[in-house]
Amino acid sequence: MTSLAKELVESGIHFGQRRSNWNPRMAPYIHTTRNQVHVIDVRETIKGLLLAKRFIQKMVAEGKDVCFVGTKRQARGCIEARCAEVKMPYVTERWLGGTLTNFRTIRERLRRLEELESLQQSGEIRNYSKKMESQLTREQKKIFRNLNGVRSMTKLPGALVAVDVNRELNALREAKNLGIPTICLIDTDGDPEFADIPIPGNDDSMRAIDIVIRELCDAVTQGRSQRAEHAATSGDRDGGEVLGDANPDTAPAARRRSSRSQFRARGRADEADAGAAPRGEAAAPIENA
Repeated sequence: MTSLAKELVESGIHFGQRRSNWNPRMAPYIHTTRNQVHVIDVRETIKGLLLAKRFIQKMVAEGKDVCFVGTKRQARGCIEARCAEVKMPYVTERWLGGTLTNFRTIRERLRRLEELESLQQSGEIRNYSKKMESQLTREQKKIFRNLNGVRSMTKLPGALVAVDVNRELNALREAKNLGIPTICLIDTDGDPEFADIPIPGNDDSMRAIDIVIRELCDAVTQGRSQRAEHAATSGDRDGGEVLGDANPDTAPAARRRSSRSQFRARGRADEADAGAAPRGEAAAPIENA
């Protein structure tokens, strides 16, 4: 913890915006003001970072993905490198409107990208005219530039990580409309209401952004390892049930029936207790007393 706090301070994550360019809703995260520049409370930064790591670890362990969004120049390099290592979706180019709310169309564009890439790899694109070949190549490059980071995102993410609230406002609004939790690195000029888990800090420092993204990606790795351990444990348990046990005392419990089959079984048992005839046979006449 001490080393992390030292790294954050050395990266300049505690330097906020000028006093004249601040959002009053960030007042709880500001420690003091020096030379007309706000100084962010590093304790609040560490608190938000640890809370975000715990939340991301839980989400990934449950089998959900985390989408990282950072289209500003200072965040592009580290997000692309870190997210490629942990195999998580990311957006570092312009956020396309409807990336989350119109996810079906995004998947269709990705299928179009696969078609164009197959044409390039197989060489079939040379069968077209030079003009058509040029148009298809430009289309392929454009889709690749905008959507390459979300190619592995086959479903909506469980959480959204954004760097700079003001710049990624459209992405945060889409996530809010869909009920997707948001984790944001927020400077003193941002609005913390757009973040479910705010991490107050300098969103213009490349070192600060890299440390935050690195810690969040470490949480992704830990959550994925927990997911693998859980899958291995459940697989061992299922394997024991398949093999069975000759000893009835140590044999696993019988497979649970569905509620519908249990209801039918209880109905048949009640009919047998009441002396009802089996289905398809006439009931025995009741003698008069």
